[in-house]
Amino acid sequence: MRNIRNFLLATSVSFTILAAPVHAQDNLDNLAALIFEASHAEATITDDGVARIGWTRDDVEVSVDGMRLDPPAGLGSWAAFKPVEGGVMVMGDTVVFEDEITAAMDAALEGGLTVTALHNHFIFDDPPVYFMHIGGHGDTARMAAAVKSVWDAIKAVRQANPVPQRSFGGATPDPDGVIDPAPLTALFEMEPTIDDGVVKYTFPRSGRMHGIEIGGSMGLTTWAAFSGSDELAAVDGDFIMTEDEVQPVLRALRERGINVVALHNHMVGGEPIYYFLHYWGVGPARELAEALSSARDVQGRVEAGPH
Repeated sequence: MRNIRNFLLATSVSFTILAAPVHAQDNLDNLAALIFEASHAEATITDDGVARIGWTRDDVEVSVDGMRLDPPAGLGSWAAFKPVEGGVMVMGDTVVFEDEITAAMDAALEGGLTVTALHNHFIFDDPPVYFMHIGGHGDTARMAAAVKSVWDAIKAVRQANPVPQRSFGGATPDPDGVIDPAPLTALFEMEPTIDDGVVKYTFPRSGRMHGIEIGGSMGLTTWAAFSGSDELAAVDGDFIMTEDEVQPVLRALRERGINVVALHNHMVGGEPIYYFLHYWGVGPARELAEALSSARDVQGRVEAGPH
């Protein structure tokens, strides 16, 4: 019996060896093929086992401080795919002009990507250039198709208007209008400050910076400032968010038509780590307040966690 067991053990080991995974390079070649099929972009395999695709923004001429900025100097969009359990992890950076931001962000969220930052890399640039950083984790074809959808959304904007537009479009509120704060106060359940006709609500949070307790007066706030009139107002402000709250707040704001104009951190050394989302919206004042209140409700549910 012992000899039989030894024979079976040796046989099973030999079968295990025959069934071993294919070489890593073959896996990466398969990964590149999957990415190409889903995105129509040729992937380059890096020495550390990552497949990268790129798109150089040479469709719009950009200058920085009066000098022409050639695309290799920082106008490249890219996405990198690393094989992980369940598919790939993707990280990337997408060049967007002002009128492309909303379309690109909506495509990213619809495709199952996360938006991890939105900010500038230059100043004195003409037209202004922004960078939307993305991430994701999932099926390779789905992630590659999502990146393609972001780039396709940008291309559609440029096809409609070859020159980047400097406006959201639509009506412009009258900055000298009057806003009745009562319905907004009822929604937010707090009193605003009113200065020069701007009705502003501020919601503080608390945290620690280098071990020291800090709060709203040190910048840990969500706030919303309403200008214009009840019928047509503009609202701008910040959302302060923990990492887990970023994507739910992004989605809630976009679902209600609020434009996200920046996403970044404000501090180093904080506990918890907070992120800040800056936004702009135009519409009836109460509808804007309802949109922000909805996003705050979503954020509150994330903060509270499962019950």
